[in-house]
Amino acid sequence: MKPNRRSFLKNVTAASALLATESIAKPFHIIKDLKKISPNDKIRFATIGMGIQGHSDTKAALRSSQDVEFVAAADLYDGRLTRVKELYGKDIFTTRDYRQILERKDIDAVLVVTPDHWHDHITKAALQAGKNVYCEKPMVHHINEGLSVIDAWKKSGKTMQVGSQRISSASFKEAKRLFQAGEIGEINYVESNNDRFNAIGAWNYSIPTDASPSTVDWDTYLGDAPKRAFDAKRFFRWRNYQDYGTGVGGDLFVHLITGVHFVTNSLGPERVMSSGELSYWKDGRDVPDVLVSILDYPKTDIHANFQMVLRVNFANAGAIANNTRIIGTEGQIEFTENNLVLTKKKLPKAPGMGGYDSFNTFSEAQQKEFKKQYDAQYPDDTRRAEPVKEVKFEAPKEDDAHANHFRDFFENVKKGSVGTVEDPVFGFRAAAPVLACNESYFSKKIVHWDPVAMKMKKK
Repeated sequence: MKPNRRSFLKNVTAASALLATESIAKPFHIIKDLKKISPNDKIRFATIGMGIQGHSDTKAALRSSQDVEFVAAADLYDGRLTRVKELYGKDIFTTRDYRQILERKDIDAVLVVTPDHWHDHITKAALQAGKNVYCEKPMVHHINEGLSVIDAWKKSGKTMQVGSQRISSASFKEAKRLFQAGEIGEINYVESNNDRFNAIGAWNYSIPTDASPSTVDWDTYLGDAPKRAFDAKRFFRWRNYQDYGTGVGGDLFVHLITGVHFVTNSLGPERVMSSGELSYWKDGRDVPDVLVSILDYPKTDIHANFQMVLRVNFANAGAIANNTRIIGTEGQIEFTENNLVLTKKKLPKAPGMGGYDSFNTFSEAQQKEFKKQYDAQYPDDTRRAEPVKEVKFEAPKEDDAHANHFRDFFENVKKGSVGTVEDPVFGFRAAAPVLACNESYFSKKIVHWDPVAMKMKKK
């Protein structure tokens, strides 16, 4: 029976508010982990949201360990529930109502792979129900939702992982090792881009011919988004709309920022500004397809201040080379999910003279005097730079970042540990800057952020 939307949202909202207030009253450090799972038991998990990423996550979770079992799935489109049984077996429990999954005592973990506007609601309800949670990026739809999710996680004592899986790749781990070893000196600049030029890459996904109010639970889908008549595009291509998604920021910038935070151990920027436009995909979407954001990171005890520039261009008909470059005073690390190049380059101590230089404009007498002083100050060995060094790293062919990310999650579930590689604090510190990028774009203003307190600052 289809749940009543009004009572459904009322229950979810009330549960979320209760979690937020109770967790403030009960600090994290006094909460004990809940029951650990026996090493001999399989972790039984369910996926809530069986769209493209839901299927991808489910398959990666199954690849990650022989000690996991996929037992249930929820989705608001009937055709996807049928597809689950076709792919994974008729015994998989399927439902439109994710609350039926949370009520089951035999399910240890849930994968929250819904449109962004449902992330915080389902995550908090799942934690309250005693489930371990893997929540897709970005962790929240709005920047003011992050702290309540963190509070719910702390109160529950359960394992929670945010799903930006690239940081579990061998290449990202090597980038982190090199950076932490000081191989590029002091960081000063980062640039990262993720361009595309195809319709599916621009989120114009296929829409089934039977999409209708009878096969899709449209009222529940809307959730806390504005009420409107059924629109199949808004359901199957939800990333194109602010009401349900977070645009290129929440889909792609979040990966780029997560990677840089993982490598540098940064807590986040303090100032964010964006510029862009809807350039090519003028198909009714209300988010930009070209976006450039500049993020200013403050100096901390573990890294120098630096600037990060992010770019997404969904209309790039030219050469596409999606990568991240972390640049420092002694070199750079350029990396993707699969490979890495470290280039080391140090300047000589002597600044040089002659050539395109004001030295040649001096009088002959002054040139002689200057050269005498220069020779005395800079002997020959200070005038030669060290040869440029290049170190290449290729990830092993068997490296599977997606499965690695889930393996970390499930291993911590078994231990009853909250210490995942991308816990909700880390996840929100990556999500908040991308949501600030969107805020800057739409408001045409600079956004000021406190990366330590994880709150907006007024200026």
